[in-house]
Amino acid sequence: KGGTIDEIVEACQRMSKMKRGALIAIERETGLQSYFETGIPIDAKVSAELLITLFFPNTPTHDGGVIIQGERIAASGSLFPLSQNPELSRSLGTRHRAAVGLTEESDAASVVVSEETGAISVSVYGKLTRNLDGEELRRVLTSLFRPAERTGGWSQFWQGDWRKVRLPWRKGFGKR
Repeated sequence: KGGTIDEIVEACQRMSKMKRGALIAIERETGLQSYFETGIPIDAKVSAELLITLFFPNTPTHDGGVIIQGERIAASGSLFPLSQNPELSRSLGTRHRAAVGLTEESDAASVVVSEETGAISVSVYGKLTRNLDGEELRRVLTSLFRPAERTGGWSQFWQGDWRKVRLPWRKGFGKR
């Protein structure tokens, strides 16, 4: 997934600078088939250029989400459930609420680029971590998709010792 992670990070950094909104869901164990069916099938290798193109304003794929399965963009323009969590900031728009909503109902990871501010955020397990730079985004995605490379990383979470794992919403994330 190294190439895939790099392409996602590159696309998000570039869209952040352009203030181009984006919503990218990355499938993990739970399938996203029901959401895939709401979008346009793509089946293409993940590339920064393609991701940026799919989120070009005023196109059919701009407002929905992209679903990545493995190293492929499976669909674009997909609709995700909106979070009803009252603790989410009122300043968050539909894209962020969809990112959180999807991760409340699946184990997918969602990456959001704000159209208004260009800020990059990640949602996992219904938690939203905002204002990430490219390196922080890379670290989060690597911890989720290549856990063996992080000592005590994500695999420790699966073994039930989640208090010791430095996740983005936990104090001290990334300080090793």
